[in-house]
Amino acid sequence: MAHYADTICAPASGSGGAVALIRVSGPSALAAADAVVAFRNGKASSAKGYSLKFGSIAGVDDVLVSIFRAPHSYTGEDSVEITCHASSYIVSRILELLVEAGCRLAGPGEFTQRAFVGGKMDLAQAEAVADVIASSSAVEHRVAMNQMRGGYSAELRGIRDEMMQLAALLELELDFSEEEVEFADRGRLMSLCVSAREHCSRLSDSFRLGNAVKNGVPVAIVGAPNSGKSTLLNALLGDDRAIVSDIPGTTRDTIEEVCVLGGVKFRFIDTAGLREASDVVEKMGIERSYAALEKAQVVIGVVDGSAPSAAADGAEIAEKVSDGQKLILCYNKSDLVSGAFDAAGCCRISAKTGADLDGLRSALVAAAGPLDGSETLVTNARHAAALSAASSSLSLVEDGLCSGLPGDLVAEDLRAAIASLNGILGEDITANDVLGEIFSKFCIGK
Repeated sequence: MAHYADTICAPASGSGGAVALIRVSGPSALAAADAVVAFRNGKASSAKGYSLKFGSIAGVDDVLVSIFRAPHSYTGEDSVEITCHASSYIVSRILELLVEAGCRLAGPGEFTQRAFVGGKMDLAQAEAVADVIASSSAVEHRVAMNQMRGGYSAELRGIRDEMMQLAALLELELDFSEEEVEFADRGRLMSLCVSAREHCSRLSDSFRLGNAVKNGVPVAIVGAPNSGKSTLLNALLGDDRAIVSDIPGTTRDTIEEVCVLGGVKFRFIDTAGLREASDVVEKMGIERSYAALEKAQVVIGVVDGSAPSAAADGAEIAEKVSDGQKLILCYNKSDLVSGAFDAAGCCRISAKTGADLDGLRSALVAAAGPLDGSETLVTNARHAAALSAASSSLSLVEDGLCSGLPGDLVAEDLRAAIASLNGILGEDITANDVLGEIFSKFCIGK
């Protein structure tokens, strides 16, 4: 359980740099800074907000302290940030001194949790903070920044406003139900409901794309044994991640690795060679290959372009790809083939020499779709479930309006839809155990 009367402290910078940052927040933050740091001029507790003060911690380090007075800080509380040299000893010693001065070490995500509780951001924005920190591609960063800055929340509030208009009209009728007065235009109610439901459904459906942005577009590398799948994976990653051998069936399980191409994160899955196998272990690997193929958004079909059966092998792979997937056929081993290449619409590459891999990379980025991060995408499974629930509740509202269901029953389904959106924004979540579960996934110091 969080204790918001406490003053908390934690390192707020990663390792490996020349300087480190220690964050302190809470009612006694300024007093704790005065107890630990001997300032050259004045004290932290007498400084104005947004102040920088130079000082020393005896026997430890010279420090620069940033002072933020409530409510003008990340958490909305009095806060200080102590910049020191990035020695692990210096950081841990300053933390010890802060604890001796009455602070306690912060838990995971506790600073952001306090920002949410203090009204500095809604829950959707708070959850996006962790996504910004974890972002590893340009698109993922843009989506997370849009959410953290409130663009996503504003869209959700727009949908909720439409629902509130519906609710207000229905509640007005309920207040005058004994007079049998119908204030609401049923056509207008239906129009508002359909608009809100379609908006919720669109956002919920965007989770598939948002999940790909966040966790990587799933790409299955499939083909016959010795076609060069593992060599291609290593070439794309720029690392010897998969074992390469002339012996068929070397890869017996799926291998997953993440790589960023053109600002988009891809999750490559190298699979066991597709063939008839008598070996039990290899059979299991091939079964997993088919499972990976079914779940992939993009399929790279690797064909030994030097084999006489190349065209037939490519056609066989194409038959295994479903309509909702993007297929990129790669005729590999171009370094062993001379003459013209007549496989239209396919990539001719050499995974061994790296020839024409740039063309494959461009094809992958194109196959991933318009992932520029400018549109609103749902990247959080909890949000996707809540939006789906809201859409289902609004469908019941539509059914009720069409069938002439009493207004009080229709209003009940509408309240459920509004509650689902409030759950995303955190406006009906107050239980500490629920908040603890959400923020436990954050890093210390944020």
